[in-house]
Amino acid sequence: MAAVTHADDHHDHGPAKGLLRWVFTTNHKDIGTLYLVFALIMFFVGGAMSLVMRAELFEPGMQFVDPAFFNQMTTLHALVMVFGAVMPAFAGLANWMIPMMIGSPDMALPRLNNWSFWLLPFACCMLASTLFMEGGAPAAGWTLYAPLVLQGGKHFPFVIFSVHLLGISSILAAINIIVTVFNMR
Repeated sequence: MAAVTHADDHHDHGPAKGLLRWVFTTNHKDIGTLYLVFALIMFFVGGAMSLVMRAELFEPGMQFVDPAFFNQMTTLHALVMVFGAVMPAFAGLANWMIPMMIGSPDMALPRLNNWSFWLLPFACCMLASTLFMEGGAPAAGWTLYAPLVLQGGKHFPFVIFSVHLLGISSILAAINIIVTVFNMR
């Protein structure tokens, strides 16, 4: 009796390839790269907002944008640069460096590491979506001072929730860094 062979007998299911590799990765270097690329993109987005503000301030009396939009750019620029560029850049460098510095093969909580990154794009898209809502984005400065931020439209819950998600992402990354340093060396 002859053995029946199938074309699918090899069973070499390796790591995901292509885009799925980046979505489902738990490798600290891949996640660190995702953080750093995201931080660079947000740096350019925040820089574009800064250019809008500088264009408005270029010459006294020249009206480049609406005054309310200028204040919205000020607020979003600060939130994007702090929560979207600086904090993810720190998490990206930490993901790249800390496991290699302490001799660990990976971060202590790799799935949490992946999840903490993927909160960022969702939160930044939610923050950017406030530009297209009734009343525009918040115009309260980077501190989101209470009397000013409440004067806007329906954007307030989206802004607060997105800032919370950005903060949660950073806290999860920090927890992962601390656990890795204490438990993996």
